[in-house]
Amino acid sequence: MIYKIRIILDAEDDIFRDIELEDNGTLEDFHNIITQAFGFMGDEMASFYTCDTEWNQDEEIALFDMSESGSDVQLMNETALDDVLNEKSPKLIYVYDFFKMWTFFIELADIVEKEDGRPYPNVLFSFGELPDSPPEKKFEAEPGIEFDDSFGSYDDLDFDENWN
Repeated sequence: MIYKIRIILDAEDDIFRDIELEDNGTLEDFHNIITQAFGFMGDEMASFYTCDTEWNQDEEIALFDMSESGSDVQLMNETALDDVLNEKSPKLIYVYDFFKMWTFFIELADIVEKEDGRPYPNVLFSFGELPDSPPEKKFEAEPGIEFDDSFGSYDDLDFDENWN
């Protein structure tokens, strides 16, 4: 089967790519398609995140396991695209370059039969140019959490800087 997918940059301006690809590839294949479609070099860390219909982030699927403990990190090259993106779960979040935080919303638009003689993956439509730098993110505290700025300075603490 062929997935028709829209990949939207999280920005004020509309910047997106519509692509079609085979559903039996891995998320690493999909990562490579996204970086090419948006003109990235593809040499930065990236992760996909499963999410609900309201785009609330859930499980991470990483390009590499960077943990020291060799934990059970789900990896792109071991995860089939159709296992995490399907009719029941039609949305993913993709973050490229964790220093710049290019963030994309991915949505499955349609599933169609493969056409003989047609090359896949295929960029169906490209709208908008990627800016030179990623859009700034405004991080907000969870509702009900307040930050106390009454701390002042470290000079007010009884801290022995020669403790060791």
